[in-house]
Amino acid sequence: MTLAIQILAALPQTQCTRCGYPDCAGYAVAIAAGDTQINQCPPGGAEGVARLAKITGKAILPLNPKNGLETPRFVAWIDEDWCIGCTLCIKVCPVDAIIGGNKKMHTVIESDCTGCELCIPVCPLDCIQLENVSGTKTGWDAWPEALSDKALQAYDARKVRLERLAGIETARLDQL
Repeated sequence: MTLAIQILAALPQTQCTRCGYPDCAGYAVAIAAGDTQINQCPPGGAEGVARLAKITGKAILPLNPKNGLETPRFVAWIDEDWCIGCTLCIKVCPVDAIIGGNKKMHTVIESDCTGCELCIPVCPLDCIQLENVSGTKTGWDAWPEALSDKALQAYDARKVRLERLAGIETARLDQL
């Protein structure tokens, strides 16, 4: 198993981009290449940094506050009375946890939401809120491995779906 794959397996798979990379895999590759530090994943928290230190042989560092703070696990919640169905949140959700249609109310599938917060800044009406679902548990204490595995599968499935749709669109445009 390559170092990047070992590192990827030690990340919570929120795909939140707070580390400065487009996804957890990008962050794992950068750590393995020595291009970045092991302390940039707020969802993994202090335990995540310790896991990465053990894998890489690097010293444990405090979580970099520039990337965010270790917090409880959150899920997004959409105030359905305010949602106008703009679909912006659907487009940015890295695990397809938001469903709805254009000009139709949207909702979050709570069991699939990673709490990445990517949907919040794109909402033009600020109708998306975060709800604490782990109480006082933070970092890896709030992220059971089964949720991490499920999140990675959902992220990978979304990438495959988007690639398929891009291929269909390319074929359609080639026919014009």
